[in-house]
Amino acid sequence: MEVIYQYEFSTIYYIIGALLAFAVTYVSTPFVKKLAFRIDAVDKPNHRKVHSKIMPRLGGLAIFIGFAFAFIGFMPHTMIGWGLFLGGLIIIVIGILDDMMELSPKAKLAGQLAAAITVVGFGLRMELLNLPFEEAPWILGWFAIPITIFWIVGVTNAVNLIDGLDGLAAGVSGIATGTILVMSLIMGNGFVALYAAILLGAIIAFLCFNFHPAKIFMGDTGALFLGFNLAALSLLGFKQVTLASFIIPILILGVPLSDTFFAIIRRIVNRKPISEADKNHLHHCIQALGFGHRATVLIIYGIAAAFGTCAILLSKTELWFTLVLVSVLALALQVGAEAIGLVNTKDRPVTNLIKKGYRWLEGSSSK
Repeated sequence: MEVIYQYEFSTIYYIIGALLAFAVTYVSTPFVKKLAFRIDAVDKPNHRKVHSKIMPRLGGLAIFIGFAFAFIGFMPHTMIGWGLFLGGLIIIVIGILDDMMELSPKAKLAGQLAAAITVVGFGLRMELLNLPFEEAPWILGWFAIPITIFWIVGVTNAVNLIDGLDGLAAGVSGIATGTILVMSLIMGNGFVALYAAILLGAIIAFLCFNFHPAKIFMGDTGALFLGFNLAALSLLGFKQVTLASFIIPILILGVPLSDTFFAIIRRIVNRKPISEADKNHLHHCIQALGFGHRATVLIIYGIAAAFGTCAILLSKTELWFTLVLVSVLALALQVGAEAIGLVNTKDRPVTNLIKKGYRWLEGSSSK
């Protein structure tokens, strides 16, 4: 992989890059909104949607415009950088077409594969894995190419799946991007930190129009673009971390990846096609508990922030603490999923096991 860890920038450089992306995105969003209505890139209400009126859904284009201005003006001109930019451009084109005419799943997948192959061709690859209890990293060799492509396509679609409420996907992506920014600064990776700062500036500007009640949706244009960039940055930024490097990218993207994981399990358990859409995602289940639109989004922001905080902690901790924290997180995730019915409302094996253990302890202490 091309060496990109040599770049160091002053604090003001990150700030100006982020502010430029913010300003251009903020100014361009109203124009993109008008364009969306003109080309019929709109989201119409149906039984699965939470909105009750026609909404423009091309907002991701505004994010890309702001990002592109700052990228061209501030990012170092590296092979990997331009690979990310070209791959993102492919994703944007696919997203615009999908927002206009709803492409078939095969066509969308083909576009995502083309974007992933592009960035891999420019040098981004998951060349090794650093796992717990292994002193030397696993060298992936030729397997690096399909694994990298699978990761990029998987994360891209995971972010797209959580785009179900005003500001949800943008906010969760912003928290993940902020986590990458903080960790990159801690590790001295200026290239990734600047890229993340620029992307975060564009996301925050768009959230000004997208938080409930939204004036515009990001659409597949935005969800796919953010997912693509998060997938790439999670590979690019943490090759220096040792024992926890296998876990950290997963934690940073904890909300979209866990929601996708439970969606797959839910459909398998209920004998439904994996590709079949439903209204049992994380945000649906939280709303079913009685929380309003904004409250649901803020709760999920809190979950995403907790994942991000854990990722930052793990980058600086010993192996034993990593294993304890990951075990606690996995247990909390499973119990939480059972409590809100993320898979189904009947089977709660871990919760029932915990209850049995508690009753046994009570019985033992009373003797």
